[in-house]
Amino acid sequence: MLPFKANKALGQHFLQDRATAQEIVAALTLDDAASRTVLEIGPGTGVLTDVLVKQNIPTLYLVEVDAALAAQLRQRYPALHDRIITADFLQLPLAKVASTPMHIIGNFPYNISSPILFKILAHRQQVREVVCMVQQEVAERLVAVPRSKAYGIPSVLLQAFYDIAYLFSVGPQVFVPPPKVHSAVIRLQRNQVTQLACDEALFFKVVKAGFQQRRKTLRNALKGLFPVVRQMACPWLGQRAEELSGEEFVALTKMLDAYLDH
Repeated sequence: MLPFKANKALGQHFLQDRATAQEIVAALTLDDAASRTVLEIGPGTGVLTDVLVKQNIPTLYLVEVDAALAAQLRQRYPALHDRIITADFLQLPLAKVASTPMHIIGNFPYNISSPILFKILAHRQQVREVVCMVQQEVAERLVAVPRSKAYGIPSVLLQAFYDIAYLFSVGPQVFVPPPKVHSAVIRLQRNQVTQLACDEALFFKVVKAGFQQRRKTLRNALKGLFPVVRQMACPWLGQRAEELSGEEFVALTKMLDAYLDH
């Protein structure tokens, strides 16, 4: 038994299976380890951390929101004392943690896994890779393809900048307390896209607006935000958001931008 009780408000489900932890860490691609920084989100009881510290990673940071757990981690890993940060990752300025390219790993709390991923997306120029455990449903959304039920905003936006792989599923029995859902480990690796071939802010707006009314055609879903779509002759506007690939959303955004400039 653990010497403390999981905090439901923080979405705590502590990984206890060492074999699973080893498999997660093995998914990191630290080819040039000497120049790499790894940040673990939510180390909890340190099962994943134990495996990480054995990898001789030059710069390892732990971000733990629970002050009691963070204090315990500092006692357990004195060499990491100054790099164990008691903070909410969502409020943490990554540039102040490190200015170098970063790999992120962790068993993400289910209740904030999507916000964590969107924060990573916002810092995509710094975060080169992510290996994380999330709710299986979230993992399925991230790797979903057009015309599938799981395909949505996270699929399009994250796939635009990261190559995403569903690595393996994880049952509830490896956690304490066990969650009521299944989990999955995914890996996101930064692709070669430094800049989309369209206005990126507009792209984000178009994708979000399109999927927020996913049962409507894009013309009807977008017309409230962009009245000009009523005048546009574009076959994609007669389709639903779930039917368009990321590349087609880029092309649609570029076409919309041209109309907005007139």
